[in-house]
Amino acid sequence: MQHISYQRRAKVRFYTKSLLQQLFVPAAACRARLGRKLETAGRYDPQLAAERLDYCCRLTEPFRVSSEAVRLRDLPRFRKSAYYNDYYSILRYFPQQVRADLIFGDVRKIPTVPTLVKSRLISDTNQNSVLLKLNSVRHFLPINDTIPFEQKKNQLVWRGAVWRRWRKAFIQQYINHPLCDVGQVNRPDDGTPPEWVKSKLSIQQQLQYKFILSIEGNDVATNLKWIAQSNSLCFMKKPTCETWMMEGRLQGGVHYVELQEDYSDLPEKLEYYLEHTDEALQLIANFKAYYAQFTDSALEELLQLLVVQKYLTLAGQIPE
Repeated sequence: MQHISYQRRAKVRFYTKSLLQQLFVPAAACRARLGRKLETAGRYDPQLAAERLDYCCRLTEPFRVSSEAVRLRDLPRFRKSAYYNDYYSILRYFPQQVRADLIFGDVRKIPTVPTLVKSRLISDTNQNSVLLKLNSVRHFLPINDTIPFEQKKNQLVWRGAVWRRWRKAFIQQYINHPLCDVGQVNRPDDGTPPEWVKSKLSIQQQLQYKFILSIEGNDVATNLKWIAQSNSLCFMKKPTCETWMMEGRLQGGVHYVELQEDYSDLPEKLEYYLEHTDEALQLIANFKAYYAQFTDSALEELLQLLVVQKYLTLAGQIPE
């Protein structure tokens, strides 16, 4: 299946690159190149770089790391090795004796001390959650959608694990709706009806639909990044969590079709965008343009280095 090939290609590239970095590029050599890496900031729009830096790391005051902070040379090789490889690819540029608080995995709460994380709640008080581009092999999967919007199926599609109550509420409402092809892919062992279970669909199969639902799980919705690269229109509620993609900056009616909390307006909005193709195409173009800022690998590395530098400087771990 094409979905597997997308994932396999991405994972092979990701883990091969990570292994080669660890085997053949000593951390000492990376630390020696840090200054030159940071100097490349002059190639980019300084306002854009500053805005992204300050958005992902909202810290402004000095702080102390906690007693559980990890020395960079002791970065734990947890089961979630994708997190380890992403952390290592950036933290290897900094002195290995310094310490940082960090979290592996999904995050739906704001830490009590400034911490490097993959995801955080969208909030005016989330300064302690410092974003890095973690588990990138899963969340920033590159795709190529060759199907024009006009040639796609006139339905909304979604497949996923149905554990969270908001996912159950959606499936219960729309499992049999004629404009929806939605279903759960996990076993109905949590009290959900067996008829909710449908066969998995690959990303390529889901790209055959005009409309794709993005619905949060443990934190952010994993499919949001590949929807943003597609020729399909994204439907979702206003996000509550964000990652390196800065989902808190997305605007309903500009980048995606915003749904009410109870999803009651879904049929009306599906009908509307079936009839107003030009407006659908504009939202799709806007979302693609927004996502384009995350596709320059050199800029992505630079901004993460700047985030960690700012974090460690405010922590008193490295000089200004």
